Amino acid sequence: MGYPREISDGNPNSGIGITGKMDIPETKVRSDALESGDQEIIEAGEAKYHRLGWKRLTIMLIVEAIGLGALSIPSAFATLGMVAGVICCVGIGLIAIYTSYVIGQVKIAFPAVRHYGDAGGLLMGRLGNELFTAMLILQLIFLTGSNCLTGTIAFRHLAENHNVCSVVFGVVSAIILLLLSIPSSFADMAFLGYLDFVSIVAAIGITIIATGIEGSSAGLSTVNWSALPQGNPSFSDAFIAISNIVFAYTFASCLFSFMDEMHTPQHFTKSIWTLGLLQILIYTVTGATIYAFVGQDVQSPALLSAGSIVSKVAFGIALPVIFISGAIGTIVAGRLIHGRIYEKSVTRYINTTKGWITWLALITVLTILAWVIAEAVPFFDDLLSITSALFTSGFSFYLPPVMWFVLIRKGEWYSKENLFLSVVNALIFLFGVIVLVGGLYSSIQDIRNNYRTGDVRGAFSCGAV
Repeated sequence: MGYPREISDGNPNSGIGITGKMDIPETKVRSDALESGDQEIIEAGEAKYHRLGWKRLTIMLIVEAIGLGALSIPSAFATLGMVAGVICCVGIGLIAIYTSYVIGQVKIAFPAVRHYGDAGGLLMGRLGNELFTAMLILQLIFLTGSNCLTGTIAFRHLAENHNVCSVVFGVVSAIILLLLSIPSSFADMAFLGYLDFVSIVAAIGITIIATGIEGSSAGLSTVNWSALPQGNPSFSDAFIAISNIVFAYTFASCLFSFMDEMHTPQHFTKSIWTLGLLQILIYTVTGATIYAFVGQDVQSPALLSAGSIVSKVAFGIALPVIFISGAIGTIVAGRLIHGRIYEKSVTRYINTTKGWITWLALITVLTILAWVIAEAVPFFDDLLSITSALFTSGFSFYLPPVMWFVLIRKGEWYSKENLFLSVVNALIFLFGVIVLVGGLYSSIQDIRNNYRTGDVRGAFSCGAV
């Protein structure tokens, strides 16, 4: 967003020596727009989209990151066992912090990179720009779809004794997501981030306390949790659990977009360290304690494990995080598409009548697509796993190492100062590729098994979710 900035190599000593213009669409507003008296619109638009400081960036990352992931962690612990669960939560979290740091460094070196699609343009020219843009939009639609599905689960659970079709709850969830997606500026959404954070922490806290009391009353020594995996979980089960933990650290995909609204992008490191350490703490504590209190019978989303009455209270408190987090995905996707459609017009600032009409039409289409995905894949863990395998594996793991090698590395990869980071980045790249292949295979297998055994409702049906 903002005035166009020609892209040149911010690191002349990098491995490939990029110079000159990159294949990133320019965003110059046409001269005829300026002549028609639209300078005030442009200035207002520039001011509107450059108001984020590092604290607001942290809030935006919290809104995007801490939500659905936390609700799937305890079931991942049940599959992997306590030891592997803790190792995965901490290890994957530290990797996510590092790869986000790489993404931020790319943004600093190439200020005109506005989103992940532009980074793809740096790596692969026009093809990379189009490919990464399509991947990012699909991920964000899937992310919103996951939140729409969670909203359906929450409403159905809250209305347990009412004979209401699940599709109706899905439509209600989609409408709420659409209404929350109307603000187009991340700064305008930041204030909701505080409500989002309080919501998820309170819901998790209530679930931990409730499961702890229930477990204590029955005798914690009788809870069937284990340090190691129980029941010989299949390859698919184990990989879905790992993919769900990966999904919990998905904030890197929107970091370019959020940083583009910062007035001082160099402060991004404060945000990623604050968020990363907070995520590791919340996910590890949530997964370990709820699994220890409930054992192998822990459900996903985890709020379902708190007992009928308490889980309803927890779901009610969690409603803000379910819908606010989902709306952020729609806004990021909408801003990207809207900006490309009107890249040379003041309409892209969404502060004119035409801008608002096209913005509302666009987010409506995106929300409908997300609702369709939520109805077509009506099972929580597998939908998160598919999203992780297809998109998070790349945006958060195997692509940042490529950007380090190609865009910001100084000197040869085998030089004394680069050798350690070269090995680290190579291993992270390998991990991301394994998540891509193994997670996608496991998700497809599990979906097939669930449909074959009748463990889930059919797509677009009124059955339980």
